[in-house]
Amino acid sequence: MLGIRRQRVWVVAADMGYGHLRAALPFEDIAQGGRIIAANDYLGIPETDKKIWGDLRRFYDAISRFKKFPVLGDFVFALFDKFQEIKEFYSSAEGIEAPTIQLKQIYRLMEKRNWGRNLIWKLNREPLPLICTFFTPAHMAEFWKYEGKIYLVVTDTDISRAWAPLRAKKSKIIYCVPTKRAAERLKRYGVRSENVVLTGFPLVEEFTKKNAAKAKKDLRQRLEVLDPSRRYRGQYGKTIEQYLGAVPKNVSRKRVVLTFAIGGAGAQAELAKDIMEGAKPLVQKGKLELHLIAGVHEDIARRLSWQKGAGRVFVHSSPTKQKYFKDFSEILSKTDVLWTKPSELVFYAGLGIPLILAPPIGSQEKMNQKWLLEIGAGIDQKNPELLHAWLPDLLEDGTFAEAAMQGFIEIPKNGAENIKKLVCG
Repeated sequence: MLGIRRQRVWVVAADMGYGHLRAALPFEDIAQGGRIIAANDYLGIPETDKKIWGDLRRFYDAISRFKKFPVLGDFVFALFDKFQEIKEFYSSAEGIEAPTIQLKQIYRLMEKRNWGRNLIWKLNREPLPLICTFFTPAHMAEFWKYEGKIYLVVTDTDISRAWAPLRAKKSKIIYCVPTKRAAERLKRYGVRSENVVLTGFPLVEEFTKKNAAKAKKDLRQRLEVLDPSRRYRGQYGKTIEQYLGAVPKNVSRKRVVLTFAIGGAGAQAELAKDIMEGAKPLVQKGKLELHLIAGVHEDIARRLSWQKGAGRVFVHSSPTKQKYFKDFSEILSKTDVLWTKPSELVFYAGLGIPLILAPPIGSQEKMNQKWLLEIGAGIDQKNPELLHAWLPDLLEDGTFAEAAMQGFIEIPKNGAENIKKLVCG
């Protein structure tokens, strides 16, 4: 029986780091022309638009890297982060939160310099449903009167005022949100309830949908590695069987596979070196396999390769972002513990992979960190140079096994399919 052909859509992301592109990947199969459009780097983009996007990207990357400098770095980043602040959810303030300087600047650039007009004009030649994974293209679409429906996929657990338009109550943007908190936040910004849909985050579909059975099988085997003393399984065996079925008592692999993902701006390169140093005793004893993912930063990968010790340490880099996402999925499929800053990757704990959280960069990552810790699907990093001391303890007491199950149970995995049903029917 032939499958039903789904509605074609425009898929627009921003090629700034990995997060917004990663969220767009699950929609390639319904994207017009089978491709994701980068709002900041598409064929025929005006030079003025490209410069604005480039200036914004270079500024953010510079601020992110500058943050590591003692005292002054934290001060400068805190000042910048104030413009994209996510305020306390429970406060005495009443009424709809006013637009921020950041949001006003976006609209000023559209008004004064026609930012985004060319992109929306091109899309309006065939006004298909439009899926955006970054708020700026969605605001552009509405500002320049896009004729089709506009869907905005939220990529964090909580969000700043910049995600909602200047006149949020009158907006036609439909939001696909991953958490209840993000949904409630949008309503506080003035977005109408009927325009907010709780869908879950769109995970890459290699791990979901048709591969749901494989994800369970992988987690069953992962629990054996993450819980060597069987402390967690001894206490919560019935819960595990309820969600996964019987867990094997013995697996041939005893070595833990730890993966560290360096963010798109490359700001965690120094942390990667500390992790390598801290992992060395475990690697040399054959108890740990370490993978360091440098993304498209070949220069960082080259520097890390020089630091490699004896044993199973692998440093990965990819020539393009498209290849990076493919490589990342392959590495993640064999990963037992993922170490990352609390970016959009917090949602990947839903696959049953516990996370070690590096220090957050920016308000949205602080909220992602808080959310993941509250549901018990990860832990804050400890001293990376002492990894050889604290990692075995967390394995022995079942901490990682518990985090793996908490993520698998608490975090929805069908966000991509929910969004496709919403958009395509």
